[in-house]
Amino acid sequence: MALMDEPGWELLSKRDIYRGYVTLTEHEVMLPNGDVTHYEVDESYPCGVAVLGLTESGHIRLAREYRYPVGRWIYDLPGGGANIGEDPVDAARREYEEETGLSPVDLTHLHTFYQNPGRSSVPVHLYLCRSVVSGTPVTDDPQEVVRTVEMSLHELDDRISSGEIIDPALLISRLIAAQKGYLPPVS
Repeated sequence: MALMDEPGWELLSKRDIYRGYVTLTEHEVMLPNGDVTHYEVDESYPCGVAVLGLTESGHIRLAREYRYPVGRWIYDLPGGGANIGEDPVDAARREYEEETGLSPVDLTHLHTFYQNPGRSSVPVHLYLCRSVVSGTPVTDDPQEVVRTVEMSLHELDDRISSGEIIDPALLISRLIAAQKGYLPPVS
């Protein structure tokens, strides 16, 4: 059953209402019924990037970071936000090197998704990396303490099944990499 196109909202104006580590923008919009309302949108950076790194032994290279909003250490993928004007693949390469100290030789685009399409306009581009060379980690952000962890695919799948893995970029990357044949199906 095909869905019919439905009318969208019309942007009338927008203004930043907060600009810091995150940017919150208030949009004045006209709804399809003609009503005018205000809608807050996270426009913190042009896009996000995350890299699913594979080691030569077939393990997954992950980041382990304390995530204050959820109050715990989590496993996630090396990644972050692109700078204005920065191509997503260049941002992925930069973020991976900053967080792991390894420079990707190859990056294959896996998927693009929106982490919170109800409130954020930021797409997240996911990449697969199968080969690296030595690079230079960056440790100048005191809010970002990243530990690189290598984990077997079996252990990752067990942690996904138990609910320990909560990062959407990691969950989606695992699924898409399996669907595209880069990794075996989820066990």
